[in-house]
Amino acid sequence: MSKKIVLATRNKGKIKELREMLAKYQVEVLGLDDFPQTPEVEEDGLTFEHNAIKKAQTISDYLMLPALADDSGVEVDALGGQPGVFSARFAGNHATDEQNNRKIIEAIRDIPESERSARFRCVLALAVPGKEVWTCDGVCEGVIITEPQGTNGFGYDPLFFLPKFGLTMAQLSSEGKNQISHRGKAVRNFIEHIHELI
Repeated sequence: MSKKIVLATRNKGKIKELREMLAKYQVEVLGLDDFPQTPEVEEDGLTFEHNAIKKAQTISDYLMLPALADDSGVEVDALGGQPGVFSARFAGNHATDEQNNRKIIEAIRDIPESERSARFRCVLALAVPGKEVWTCDGVCEGVIITEPQGTNGFGYDPLFFLPKFGLTMAQLSSEGKNQISHRGKAVRNFIEHIHELI
């Protein structure tokens, strides 16, 4: 019998990625759209970890099911680590991926490519009723470019260039992205412990 786990997001891209990664572990991945009555969790933390823990704990307490939350984003060194925890709303509270991408392009346009180092960071938090919240993280290093390339993925993927592969995150296949992405690394860490955790 498969175990249920709720991914504390309405982001269809994240849910699809996690379903693909957990497909062989007899875990049924549900999203918040499967529970329309769940409360919205305000991501007001100053760190990815704080936001991930808050989301996982709130949803797990509400549904009395294991809840996995991630908070992730891009940290651009030349921008002092911005947008960081504000990645999803860099261009405003209900900004689209395209608006966020435009804003980051404007912010780095005059910075030489050699100084546009950045990383995607993902923190995962798992809350299980009656247990301590468990966390792990994953990081993927790259460079921000000023012309979007590729149509796969979501968020900042078309601007996140991976020098080692000569491609952006959005030019990789889903499988390729899952192998090297920040979320892929964090999820593999989670998978190693999945049976003891849930």
